[in-house]
Amino acid sequence: MLTATNTEPTIESIVTQQIRAFIVENFLLGKDSGFDNAESLLESGIIDSTGIMHVVAFLEESFGIAIDDDDLIADNLDSVERIAGFVERKRTLKDAA
Repeated sequence: MLTATNTEPTIESIVTQQIRAFIVENFLLGKDSGFDNAESLLESGIIDSTGIMHVVAFLEESFGIAIDDDDLIADNLDSVERIAGFVERKRTLKDAA
């Protein structure tokens, strides 16, 4: 039996795509190396500590969130997946306020 599936992208997947596209364009010169979204961006050498600040500026501008110094930890910014989850949490908190 075939069932209909929803192929519309979720908000979270769109956020993930935007973050990945920014990283590929700005740190990999537009050439997607096929890295995994769960891969550590720092450990793999895709982004260095200075690059994280560029990512933070992009996130604040693109998603309308404020990122505090306390937010600048690996749990939030170490991979595309973690960054996307962090953005979603910040947006949820912003919407709830």
